[in-house]
Amino acid sequence: MTSIINKDTPIAMLTVGQLMDFLNGEKKVDVPIVQTTTHYVYGLNGVKRLFNVSHATAQRYKDTIIKDAVSQNGRKIIVDVEKALELFKQKSGKGLNK
Repeated sequence: MTSIINKDTPIAMLTVGQLMDFLNGEKKVDVPIVQTTTHYVYGLNGVKRLFNVSHATAQRYKDTIIKDAVSQNGRKIIVDVEKALELFKQKSGKGLNK
């Protein structure tokens, strides 16, 4: 996905070549748009819905397979979805059945 460079484009989003082209008068330079949003699920219910499993299986996944994607403080559980799916895919070798 690309975007047109205009006066509102942050300079930090440009490469040196794109900046030089823009300064030399080329007004339309394509800039790739990087998506940096992270998705989370919360609690064991979130893990249950993410993997479509029972409560006991969600607990086991949280404690073993997706352990590195889980942040827990007391009773609050937050799971990074992309990282959890990546870890699950690595462990199972095939990913989710969709």
